[in-house]
Amino acid sequence: MSEETNIPEETAAAPQPEWRNFYGRRAGKTLRPSQKVYLGEDLDTLTPQGFSREENPERDVVDPATIFGNDAPFWLEVGFGGGEHMVHMAATYPGINILGCEPFINGVAMLLGKIRAAGVENVAVWPGDARDVMDVLPEGSVAKAFLNYPDPWPKRRHHRRRFVTQDHLVPLYRCLAPGAEFRVATDIPDYMRQALREVPKAGFELIAHSGTAWEDWISTRYEQKALREGRVPDYATFRKP
Repeated sequence: MSEETNIPEETAAAPQPEWRNFYGRRAGKTLRPSQKVYLGEDLDTLTPQGFSREENPERDVVDPATIFGNDAPFWLEVGFGGGEHMVHMAATYPGINILGCEPFINGVAMLLGKIRAAGVENVAVWPGDARDVMDVLPEGSVAKAFLNYPDPWPKRRHHRRRFVTQDHLVPLYRCLAPGAEFRVATDIPDYMRQALREVPKAGFELIAHSGTAWEDWISTRYEQKALREGRVPDYATFRKP
């Protein structure tokens, strides 16, 4: 039996268009009172307009410069989990802007708490499907993208739900600027095998693959869980030519 979610209607994740399937959890265990405060007070301010089909049925382009009020380099994180990596990047590189996409509302609440604690301002949050964002970003607008410990969808019949499929990778490729990096971190060997096979098919070049993380990496809660359970982290860096 699923756990009680107790999520106020106004903080629910962004609705999906009827033509697009979404797989995965929208919510988990009951939110703490502080997390409800973060969602009620901070989420609307940090959520850009124009990504949902309801707000933007014509799918007009949304320029990142209008989101942040400046034209600093724009980074995209797909599925930010608890938000550790996203906030770390925003604090480490104050001269960039970063947008994180995450439909799991408990993760969104955790991120908002971390944003408050760190005091970073160069962030935006999309509490929904990353495809909504990639639909309307300008071509070549993303300077760096991250996919950290995505949902593994371990059953073979569910592999098509993984992010590293052409349905996701082709739109991502379009959004990335020439020379932009796409970083992938996972502890699931089969997921990395699929990434190494599928990401180049979308046009990317593999430039690094090893068990050594990037110099600016911060180990996330999902990576720590993997290590405790004996799984080995794996990291790959791709680039758009």
